[in-house]
Amino acid sequence: MSSSSTSSCDGSGNPSPPAAAAAAAAAAAAAVAAAWPRRQCRDVFWLVVFLLHLLVFGAALALFGLNRFRQADRFNIGRYANLTAEPWGTAAESPEPAPAPPSVYRSEDPSVPASELTETYWKFYGAAGAVGAALAWAWLAAAWRKDGGKVVMRTAVHSLTAYLAVVSVLCFWGKHLFWGVALAVGAGLHFLYVMSVLDRFPFTMLVLQKAARMVWELPDVMGIAYAFVLVMLCWMALWSFGISGIVAFGIPNGGQWWLLLIFSVSLFWTGAVLSNTVHVIVSGMVFLVLIHGGQAAATMPPKPLLKSLQYAVTTSFGSICYGSLFTAAIRTLRWEIRGIRSKIGSNECLLCCIDFLFHIVETLVRFFNKYAYVQIAVNGQSFNRSARDAWELFQSTGIEALVAYDCSGAILLMSTILGGLITGTCTGVWTYFKQNDKAIMVGSTSMLMGMILVGLTVVVVESAVTSIYICYAEDPLLIQRWDPEFFELLSEALHERLQYRSARARQILNGRLDQLPHTSSI
Repeated sequence: MSSSSTSSCDGSGNPSPPAAAAAAAAAAAAAVAAAWPRRQCRDVFWLVVFLLHLLVFGAALALFGLNRFRQADRFNIGRYANLTAEPWGTAAESPEPAPAPPSVYRSEDPSVPASELTETYWKFYGAAGAVGAALAWAWLAAAWRKDGGKVVMRTAVHSLTAYLAVVSVLCFWGKHLFWGVALAVGAGLHFLYVMSVLDRFPFTMLVLQKAARMVWELPDVMGIAYAFVLVMLCWMALWSFGISGIVAFGIPNGGQWWLLLIFSVSLFWTGAVLSNTVHVIVSGMVFLVLIHGGQAAATMPPKPLLKSLQYAVTTSFGSICYGSLFTAAIRTLRWEIRGIRSKIGSNECLLCCIDFLFHIVETLVRFFNKYAYVQIAVNGQSFNRSARDAWELFQSTGIEALVAYDCSGAILLMSTILGGLITGTCTGVWTYFKQNDKAIMVGSTSMLMGMILVGLTVVVVESAVTSIYICYAEDPLLIQRWDPEFFELLSEALHERLQYRSARARQILNGRLDQLPHTSSI
C-alpha cells in the first residue's frame, strides 16, 4: 500500500485523524451554510421610504426646535403661521394683515413671554423619556423571572381599568371634558373586554409563563432590548426637541394639534420599526433554540444572535418597515371585534354587521399579522409572503383556533398602554403646574413616548409567544422536546378548541336550517 493511501486510512479502513478533522470541518461548514443561507433584500421600496422619512422628519424636527431655541421665531417661520384663507373679493376691504399671536413675535419684542421657548418644554419631554425608560427596564426585570408571566398578566389586567378611571377624573378636574370622556369610555371598554375573555385567562397565563421562561433561558436577548431602548431614546431626543419647538410656537387655528399628529405618526412608525426589529431578532433566536434542542447544542450555528441582528437590519429591514405600518392597528381591531362578536346574543342585524367587519379584518390579517416576523427571521421572505405562509400554516394545522383563543397579545398591549399612561400622567401633571394650557398637549405626546419605550421591551416576550406557536405548527415534537408538560397542555387545549368550533358550526347550521320554510314532500 502506498504512503498516500496509508495517510488517509488506517488498518481498519476508518479515516485517519487529519481526514476526519477535514470531514468534520466540511460538515460544520455545510451545517452553517444550511442554517444561514444567503438572502436577498426584500421590500426595498419601503426601506427607502422609511429612510427618506427619517431624513425629512429629522430635518423638520431640527428646524422647529432651533426656531425657538433661546430666541423666539429665529427663522421667522411665524409669517407662515399667520396665513389664513380669505373669501374672494375681501382682500380690498381688509388690506391690513391680522396681527400675529404673541407667541410668534420676534425675540426683540418685549411682549414675547420668556416661557414660550423650546427649552421650556424640552425638560418635560426629557422627564417623559426618563420615566418611560425606567418603566421599560422595570417591566423587563419583572418579565425576566420564572413567574414573570403571572406578574405581567396580573399587573396589566388589574391596573389598567383603574388607572384609566383615575386619569379620567384628573382630566375632569382640570376641565378637559373631551379627554375625560374619552378616557372614561376607554376604561369602560377595557372592563367589558376583560369580562368577555375572562375564561381565557388561565390558558393565557400558561402561555405567558412559558414565553417568559424561554426569554429567561436566553439572557442575550435582554441586551438587545436594552440596546434598542437606547437607540430609541436617541431618536426621541431629537423628536422631543422639535416637538418642544412646536408646542412653544403657538400656531393658531389648531395648527399645533395637526403638526403634533403628523409627527406622532412618524414617531409611532419609527418605534414600531425598532420594536419589530427586536421581534425578528428574538424570534430567530427562539426558533433556532427550539429547532436545535437548546442554545448549547452542538448543531447550533456559531454566533446566532449576531447573525439574526445582521439579517434583521439588512436584508429583512425593508419587510419590517412595511409590516410596521399596518400590523399593530389591524391586530388591535381584530381583538376588539372578536370580543364584541363573542358576546352578541340574538340580535341578527347587529350580528350581521359585526360579521361583515370581522370577515374584512380576517382578510387583512392574512396579509398583516405578527407571525410573519418569525417567517422573516427564519426564511428571509417578503412580508406579505411571510404573513400568508404563516396564516396558511395555522389554517391547515388548526392552530389558528388556539391562537384566536389566546389573549397574550392583548395582555401585552395592556402593559404597553399602562406604561404610556403612567409616563403621560407624570409629565402632564408637572406641566399642569407650570404651563396649565399645555398640559394635555405635552401629556398626550409623552404618553406616546412611554408606550413606545415600554413596547420595545414587551415585544421580547411577544416574540417568544409567536415563535412557540409557529414551531408548534411546524412540528409539535419541537415543543414536546423542549417542555413535555407544556406540550400536553397545548395539545389538550387545541383539541378542546377544535371541538368547540365544530359544535358551534353545527349549531349555526342547524339554526339556519330551522329558519327555512317547511315544504311538503312531493
